[in-house]
Amino acid sequence: MRRHDTLKVLFASPPRPPARERARGLAPGGQAVRFLWPVLLLSVGALAADAPDVSRYDPLAIPAGVRIDPLDLEVKDARRQREIPIRVYLPPDPKPAPVVLFSHGLGGTRGGSAYLGRHWAARGYAVVALQHPGSDDSVWKDQPLAERWVAMNQAASAKNLLLRVKDVPAVLDRLAEWNREKNHPLAGRLDLERVGMSGHSFGAMTTQAVSGQSFAVVGSLADPRIRAAIAFSPGSPRHGDAKQAFGSVKIPWMLMTGTLDVAPIGDQDLASRLAVYPALPGEKYELVLHDARHSAFTDRPLPGEGAGRNPNHHRVILALSTAFWDRCLLGSEPARVWLQGEGPRGVLEEKDRWQFEAPPARE
Repeated sequence: MRRHDTLKVLFASPPRPPARERARGLAPGGQAVRFLWPVLLLSVGALAADAPDVSRYDPLAIPAGVRIDPLDLEVKDARRQREIPIRVYLPPDPKPAPVVLFSHGLGGTRGGSAYLGRHWAARGYAVVALQHPGSDDSVWKDQPLAERWVAMNQAASAKNLLLRVKDVPAVLDRLAEWNREKNHPLAGRLDLERVGMSGHSFGAMTTQAVSGQSFAVVGSLADPRIRAAIAFSPGSPRHGDAKQAFGSVKIPWMLMTGTLDVAPIGDQDLASRLAVYPALPGEKYELVLHDARHSAFTDRPLPGEGAGRNPNHHRVILALSTAFWDRCLLGSEPARVWLQGEGPRGVLEEKDRWQFEAPPARE
């Protein structure tokens, strides 16, 4: 019997899953492991004996006294006559670090979701937050209050999505140049063989586009340099088939949303966000935070949402995202075991939902 055939999945008094989940069942033949929170994942025999010790693995731990000072730069894309502001969070260790890109939501800036950039950098990643002209804060900040929502709605366009998508390879190309450029602040600091992509809301759509989503007219816009992706508040096509859109994805994805994740602009709701996960092939993870609003993945609430945020949400987001990067970009076996085993139980709250499908561990 192969080691991964000994995996057993049991439901430990879970709430009754939606019909969509009941109909799908579990992956057959041990080819994938599926985990819906709250679930107890048990292993027996050789698996328990051979599993790496994860007792010291903690994706929330950062070195004492670490300080992350952001570096602001401008990427000039001469071909498109476009300047892309970026903010870089470098890890303390000067050796080449895996690179994680982050794309902000509609009306945001490179300074958004700084809690992610600082934590990931403290964990050893070079984090590059992009700012997308045309769908950043320039859309609304000089507009009269009554006209801001109109301007924001107009900016949530297919044209701006394509501009954002093309920003990603432009930034990666320039990072590669700076990494080779003597005396540049980024010289020798970047491991561009290990690149992750992430984003929130409109940034999640950007992330999906460059990480393998297919589109009816243009097909795939994936950048082959990207090895893993996290979409915060993902979205599925409102017209067409989700399987066609996501069925050709070739890299691991992690999806994060909340039970109250409805944006004030756009046509995505919780159902459309949840439609992404079942359409994805291969390795995939999904977190649904109980009572988390659209802004739960950002630094601060949106106007009108109030200040009543669950402080544990950011803790969960940081833990699961960091373990995902460690597993997918570093190839960390303790991170894989933590992520696909009991680790999430230590940070999730009772009503949060967590599931994944992943290939079996290598022999």
